[in-house]
Amino acid sequence: MNALKKLFGGNTRQFGMIFALVALIVFFEIFTEGRTLTPGNVINLFNGNSYILILAIGMVLVIIAGHIDLSVGSVAAFVGVCVAIFIRDWGIPWYLGVLLGLLLGVAIGAWQGFWVAYVGIPAFIVTLSGMLIFRGANQFVGKSNTIPVPGDFQFIGSGYLPEVGPKTGYNNLTLVLGLLAVAYVIYSEVRSRRNAKELGAEVPEAWISILKLVLVCGAILYATYLFATGRPGTSFPIPGLILAVLILIYGFISSKTVIGRHIYAVGGNRHAAELSGVQSKKVNFLVMMNMSLLAGLAGMIFVGRSTASGPFDGVGWELDAIAAVFIGGAAVTGGVGTVIGSIIGGLVMAVLNNGLQLLGVGADLTQIIKGLVLLIAVAFDVYNKSQGKRSVVGMLMKNFSRSNEIKADETTSTKEVISKGA
Repeated sequence: MNALKKLFGGNTRQFGMIFALVALIVFFEIFTEGRTLTPGNVINLFNGNSYILILAIGMVLVIIAGHIDLSVGSVAAFVGVCVAIFIRDWGIPWYLGVLLGLLLGVAIGAWQGFWVAYVGIPAFIVTLSGMLIFRGANQFVGKSNTIPVPGDFQFIGSGYLPEVGPKTGYNNLTLVLGLLAVAYVIYSEVRSRRNAKELGAEVPEAWISILKLVLVCGAILYATYLFATGRPGTSFPIPGLILAVLILIYGFISSKTVIGRHIYAVGGNRHAAELSGVQSKKVNFLVMMNMSLLAGLAGMIFVGRSTASGPFDGVGWELDAIAAVFIGGAAVTGGVGTVIGSIIGGLVMAVLNNGLQLLGVGADLTQIIKGLVLLIAVAFDVYNKSQGKRSVVGMLMKNFSRSNEIKADETTSTKEVISKGA
């Protein structure tokens, strides 16, 4: 167990989520007779769940800030139908349609954020109202009809990295993307060890870093192989590429920027954060606006994948996004959660849903199992808190806090040395 803690930096919750994901994949790979880890199924899994994972990225920031957004499915559907109409009736290029869709998402988020942040109405009520308003608006604007979108627009929801370079039997761009990901992981690990040495912190043994790199890079290379060897015309999906970019951006924002720290502070203790100079109203406004922006993007990706906007798009999406966030380690009371954790939680739900479908399990039993998984995940965290133990999900922030403490200690020590010298 100590070796595992060192391997995952003491982050046992993250290890648990990854273990659950791997265990599910292995289980379904065995019981579906090898149909889970086929290139076609993996590609379809990412294509069919990318929009939910994008919603989970925005939802985790909302939940960290201590709120919840029930309107994301309706907002996604409304933006999707509006963009379809913009392109069909206005005759604008698809990329301008995407831009207008994002601006519409920002406007909706600003509307809801205003009521939450500056009027003081709870986000639950505001977004419940938004769910009703924009569901009705979707059906009113689209007249409850299906509105097709052109092939160029469909690319953002069902496109793949193109074939370039010499014929190798693989998709070359996918291979390059996988190799870049491996290089980034190695660079990050080397930089982390170097920074730890410079700060005088404990540096893990070399074998731990090597084993971690072998496991992570092995998983990346295997996934790259699956994406690069699909049926002709397929490769790493464009929605997956958009998702990867968003993970990098929002992972950086949440952990490395001032606004990210402010979101955690407001969710942890709003009054204490305000006394420390954090503008809680601004934070609440931004997280709500950002959520609707990502909901609009998710809606457009879904419309591109399904080739048309429909009156029942987005139904139940908010529940899937919320489930992904809580399974991924966010605390119900706010202040705790990570982007990566939410993505892993979303993948757990996606693999579970996909595996049950491959096994021929009915939709009714699938919903029951997914509900039980969510209930058990949250109940386990509540149980640990009631026993006076460290919250399991709280361990997600353990490394971050330890790093800050080390930096603070180093800064204090440096100042003391300078004072004595003076």
